[in-house]
Amino acid sequence: MSDSDDPFDEIISAETDRDPDLAVIEAGSRTLRTQGGPPEADVPTRPQDPEIDKALRKVEAELATRWGETKLEPSVSRIAALMDVLGEPQRSYPSIHITGTNGKTSTARMIEALLGAFELRTGRYTSPHVQSVTERISLDGAPISAERFIETYDDIKPYIEMVDAQQEYRLSFFEVLTGMAYAAFADAPVDVAVVEVGMGGTWDATNVIDGDVAVVTPIDLDHTDRLGETPGEIAKEKAGVVKQDATVILAQQPVDAAQVLLKKAVEVDATVAREGLEFGVVARQVAVGGQLVTLRGLGGEYEEVYLPLHGAYQAHNAAVALAAVEGFFGVGSQRPEPLDIDTVRKAFAAVTSPGRLEIVRRSPTVVLDAAHNPAGARATAEAIGEAFDFSRLIGVVGASGDKNVRGLLEAFEPIFAEIVITQNSSHRAMGADELAAIAVEVFGEERVQVEPRLPDALEAAITLSEEEGEFAGGGVLVTGSVITVGEARLLLGKG
Repeated sequence: MSDSDDPFDEIISAETDRDPDLAVIEAGSRTLRTQGGPPEADVPTRPQDPEIDKALRKVEAELATRWGETKLEPSVSRIAALMDVLGEPQRSYPSIHITGTNGKTSTARMIEALLGAFELRTGRYTSPHVQSVTERISLDGAPISAERFIETYDDIKPYIEMVDAQQEYRLSFFEVLTGMAYAAFADAPVDVAVVEVGMGGTWDATNVIDGDVAVVTPIDLDHTDRLGETPGEIAKEKAGVVKQDATVILAQQPVDAAQVLLKKAVEVDATVAREGLEFGVVARQVAVGGQLVTLRGLGGEYEEVYLPLHGAYQAHNAAVALAAVEGFFGVGSQRPEPLDIDTVRKAFAAVTSPGRLEIVRRSPTVVLDAAHNPAGARATAEAIGEAFDFSRLIGVVGASGDKNVRGLLEAFEPIFAEIVITQNSSHRAMGADELAAIAVEVFGEERVQVEPRLPDALEAAITLSEEEGEFAGGGVLVTGSVITVGEARLLLGKG
């Protein structure tokens, strides 16, 4: 069979609306070709022990006095100083470092599940959290306990204060949590850390590790005031996670972003594998509770893999996660054979991703999704149409003020019969009236209802979804922000 007759190439061409062949801009980069258990599903709740809950609230209160995650001073000097006084804990284990715009947390969870299935002890650091700050640091596929979170903070607190006293600015909230994660992973100890950047790459606090594998999920426009106004400009910042001699796993990217990433790979002699060329999604079909996929990895095809998550974008996340784990194990370079297919199937079948097209109620069906930018919203809207058969879908949207909310609303407009505008409890939340004014421009006044309190918004949306009768197929999608989704999750009894 000739290359042009390869069904994989035909499927990849159908999966993307742009030419995936970026070989002409490789500029000499090398490419990869074939020559413990799954994570827990539960999101942690408040500790039942009053004393532990009190101690956790004290830690949370101390963390809240620091710069929030949206206030940044682009430098890794403070986190580097903390690592120095802690004895460089992040150097005591190999790591997989994940950047990109959308899909980072789901991809991290999939990578973690695969590594755990191959009996490696994992540490995972992701952000933001859905309900509890302890979610951000996981060991062996489960968030660390409140007790361990408190102990880790108390252990490194004297060193945090030492660094605070020496620096122009105190360590931020995210920098302290990053230090805690790296210390907890070293103390465990873990066999491998799976680390998601907070924002960007080069000056992100996580970037004091030298990831053996660097993963770049799809880059799109988000945080444009800090990272750049085009995918190419944003890619320059995110390319900072690509280190000397690393293996780089690239999801499908806009051409200008791919050019930047491949150029960086050449500069540091990194080995590159690109979705659509070295790996990708061969086939996928909707299944009960998720989808059945065939993935082409660096070592061959992995057929009939069940993924209990909805949407084409999750299938692509799975392909990226599989390639990252193959790259970590040296498949395609040191070893030609693929990973054990039964182990891969077992791992993917157990993957969870709370707050990502998560069903939290039936009759009517209430779905939570943390989409917070236009690209994420478009992917969610497409997945809703594929995975659910709603005759009438009501949106509940609460967004942050620093996001492209018009683009977000425009992506959801075709699938929402009506929209209930609300706001979450975060100081970053866009006011309900301000958001509603934009929603009226997008949806028309007759399709917009305003309920500033989230409990009232959920009740109104459920009522609206039932207007056509109990068996009419109405549903509710709560979206716009991870914080909105987390608060809704608690209100609906999922935490």
